[in-house]
Amino acid sequence: MILTPIPRAELNAALDRFAARLTEPGARDALALIRATSPDRAAGAAAARDRLAALDFARRHGIAVHPVGADCAHNWDGAALDGATEAYVILHEVAHYLLAPPERRALPDFGLGPGPDTRDRAGAERVAALPVVERESDEAAASLLGILWEAELGQPALASFLDQNWLEGLERSAAAHFAAVVQRAENLWSK
Repeated sequence: MILTPIPRAELNAALDRFAARLTEPGARDALALIRATSPDRAAGAAAARDRLAALDFARRHGIAVHPVGADCAHNWDGAALDGATEAYVILHEVAHYLLAPPERRALPDFGLGPGPDTRDRAGAERVAALPVVERESDEAAASLLGILWEAELGQPALASFLDQNWLEGLERSAAAHFAAVVQRAENLWSK
């Protein structure tokens, strides 16, 4: 959910202002990659193709995936991903998996508490293993990694960038936050 929607006619100017505040080459490269994609979610056959590509990406990274139709109370239940969700959610969960130490990989929702799609919210909260501030840091890194992988796969990364509120605080701290998260995530992002 976008906190402060940006009218489509103003999007390029907002992205230009954001880009002008980025001084690190890695952050500028990341934004350019994201910006080259669509701000609109894929639908129909394109969404199905993107989902299959995201599932393949997850499997290539050694991540188990529940078959479509499995009853999944979490996007990640400690053993496998929910295979029936959207491409951008799958890539976000792959990012969480790669960011998490082995002991958190065995926990539902990676020990971060419930996510937006978690159906067993109480169970996810019971196994939360990090304080809220560290959860937020992990969420930011997983968000950005998933978005960068969407862009690399030719999927609508700009749609996720906007949905996940990376332009919130555009005139204040958004660019600095983005640059810091890019720096944290660079070792997992293959530019």
